[in-house]
Amino acid sequence: MNRVEASRWLKQAKADIKSSKDSMKTGHYDWACFQAQQSGEKALKGFLYQQGLRALITHSIRDLLHECGKHEKEFLTLLDQGRFLDTFYIPSRYPNGLPGKNFPAEFYIKKDAEKCIRSAVSILKKVENYIKL
Repeated sequence: MNRVEASRWLKQAKADIKSSKDSMKTGHYDWACFQAQQSGEKALKGFLYQQGLRALITHSIRDLLHECGKHEKEFLTLLDQGRFLDTFYIPSRYPNGLPGKNFPAEFYIKKDAEKCIRSAVSILKKVENYIKL
């Protein structure tokens, strides 16, 4: 068990969700989506570090949720949120991740950011049940 490393990752996940909310307020919906994805990913990695895992190579929240589910089944209830957030990892940052002539700063809307934040907050709250700062 590595509580120190788990705490570091959870603290960064909380900072990322704050940044996501700040980006949404300023209309940077692409970054709000990506930062929310990062928050979910880092929170789950914190949980897994606490479980004793050492090498977490994936950026897929859904894959991380499956791994967390091996330790606590209730993480599996968040698979839909994880799948949704996974769709923002690349396209929210790179123009070639989107179809046609679109680019992230113009493509994403407030509704996308709100849903990303809700999904990440659900994951963050679940992890906070297991990691105490």
